[in-house]
Amino acid sequence: MELLKAEKLSMIFGGLRAVDNVSFQIDEGEIVGLIGPNGAGKTTFFNLLTGIYVPSAGEITFQQQVGEEKSRKELKINGMKPYQVTAAGIARTFQNIRLFKDMTVLDNVLIGMHSKTSTGLWQAILPLNMKEEQESKDRARSLLDFVGLLSKEKELSKNLAYGEQRRLEIARALAANPRLLLLDEPAAGMNAIETRELINLITEIRKTDKTVLLIEHDMKLVMGISERVMVLDYGKKIAEGTPQEVQKNEKVIKAYLGEGA
Repeated sequence: MELLKAEKLSMIFGGLRAVDNVSFQIDEGEIVGLIGPNGAGKTTFFNLLTGIYVPSAGEITFQQQVGEEKSRKELKINGMKPYQVTAAGIARTFQNIRLFKDMTVLDNVLIGMHSKTSTGLWQAILPLNMKEEQESKDRARSLLDFVGLLSKEKELSKNLAYGEQRRLEIARALAANPRLLLLDEPAAGMNAIETRELINLITEIRKTDKTVLLIEHDMKLVMGISERVMVLDYGKKIAEGTPQEVQKNEKVIKAYLGEGA
């Protein structure tokens, strides 16, 4: 069932078409990979989906869940503020890790729980009452346990190993309870062991009724975990299909994968 749809999406900076007339759909429960050379428009595409940029043309719709019965409501999200997009059910990580380095691991996740609102930083970490504080901490610890960082909850995030910081950023994004999780190069800088742990984590995330869209340069990871892959080159979508189909696509081989793919 459709979760998010982008129709004829474009983003123009001066004379540069960073995203050029891209149409794309992601269904509930999928893991979808987004690949392409550096400068292909991948992160710009994420920025359009999350309200950081307003598209020059095109439309983005998202199937939001509303009410206790979780009925579906089609929501046009282009033009919304980032916190409004998060509130609708879309959260993301960033290519360059954006943690609060001088705050504890636990507090970083607590802030993620309040990213659905326009309140400031201190309102996010100061609860209304003791009951709310305990409930928030319990949920934050549950997420830290999920990503394998519970034993580090009192450490400053800047003291974590690089791979641990990546997992903490994922935990913070999950704290917003998204239906769609966008991961921007989550394996960047990771060693082989950390990458295997990441693959397992993404698989477990999908089991919690999440949908995942990830940008990744690690082809073994993205081709091994994705059900579908979309390829961008110079802002244009040049291919879309199963990993096997994409790996055999002549345009993709020429633009990105190379003859040895």
